[in-house]
Parts: sequence; C-alpha cells; structure tokens
Amino acid sequence: MRVNSSAIDVSNVGFRYGSTVVLNDVRLSIRAGEHVAIVGQSGAGKSTLLQLIVGLLKPDNGEIRIDDVPVTGPVVGATLMFQRPALLPWASVADNVVLPLRFSGALRHDRGGARSKVLALLDQVGLADRAEARPAELSGGQQQRVALARALASEPRILLLDEPFSALDPEMRAGLRADVRRLAQERGVTLVAVAHDLADVASLAERAIVLGGVPSRVIDDLPLGNDAATILRARMSNLSAVA
Repeated sequence: MRVNSSAIDVSNVGFRYGSTVVLNDVRLSIRAGEHVAIVGQSGAGKSTLLQLIVGLLKPDNGEIRIDDVPVTGPVVGATLMFQRPALLPWASVADNVVLPLRFSGALRHDRGGARSKVLALLDQVGLADRAEARPAELSGGQQQRVALARALASEPRILLLDEPFSALDPEMRAGLRADVRRLAQERGVTLVAVAHDLADVASLAERAIVLGGVPSRVIDDLPLGNDAATILRARMSNLSAVA
C-alpha cells in the first residue's frame, strides 16, 4: 500500500529552552518521499527539531511548513517514533497496534477492516504469530516492531524516528533498520530519522543533514551513496572544529 508523502520546509527556525538557545536560523528542505537523517553531537537539538517538525513544540521564531501549510500544532499525517516503544503493558500486541485506529474512529466505523489492517501490519513486521501476546512476553526488538506497526497503522505521510534502535543489540537493530526502510519505501512515506549510530544513518537515509555550532544550525547537507558510513565518519570526526 502506498500513501501520499509530504514535503517539509524549515525556514529560519529558532528554539530555546528557558534562557538557553538550542537552535538558531535552522533552514532545510526535505522532498516528499525522501529518506533523510539528522545527525550531530549530543545536545545539538536533533530530537528538538523532530518535535518542532511534527508540531509537538512551537518555534520561537521562523516557520515550518508541511506541503506549504504552516505547522501550528500537531501535524495530521505525521507520526513520531521515540527511543522507547511505549506499549500499553496490559494490552495485547494487536490492541497496541490498533490504538491509532481507535483514536481516529476507524475502528468504530469498520472493526473488521481495522482488525485486518492490524494483522497485515503484524505480518509485515514478522509478528503475525504474536498478535495476542503481551509486551512483557516480547524481546526489545519485537517491542519496537510492534511500535513500528502501530506507527504505520494510521498510514502517515511522514514517519519521524528518534533513535528507535538505540537500546537494541546489533543483530536486532540491523533487522529493524531493514524493515523500517523497506516499509517506508513500499508506502512512499517521507522518512526523517535522528541517529547517533552511523550504520543506522547509512542504512536508512539517502541524505544526512548535519547540525552543529552553539546554538545549533545546519552546517552540512550530505548526499549519501554506497560509501555512506565512510563519508559520515569523516565528516563527524571534524564536526567540533567546523562547528
């Protein structure tokens, strides 16, 4: 299933926490359907920028537009996955995945269709046989797969990832990275990922936007090819000097 993707434009955006300016004059554009990673040192405001894009935070100045519409609150059609899966421990896997459909009213209007969608998503993330399991019965990687299925249940045009693989071992994160990229490509969604691990960036993105400086701004915009990890490693090793 393919859904419509969305373009993102960030213009002259600044943001502060109290008296601390975190982001200043941030400018970037992401094409509809593009897969982009936002990278930078700890404290560079990467997660803050994701929350600004999705409308969970409001910039102090500047503007963010989705498909040329200003962001003034939570963006319909954009889903943000956090570092932790945040599953309801008392609910089954299927009931966790169906939550967006419950909130949107789709479950009420077509219970059978919603159930079919949930089971199809679980099959796509390799958990078709765990629909009735509880989160405590799953591994960390499986819990994140449930969170991914839940994120896709509402058919978002934009999927934003905030370090969703950070707590996983290398084998689990490699498998989940592959699933995220495959499912995003199949659906044609715009993918924006924050990651520290260069293997995550190289696997997920076709372009890396580098934040640096104090306060942070965009200091580089790198196309990523077959040697993405090497390109990123060289750039990040010089980040402090450039910023």
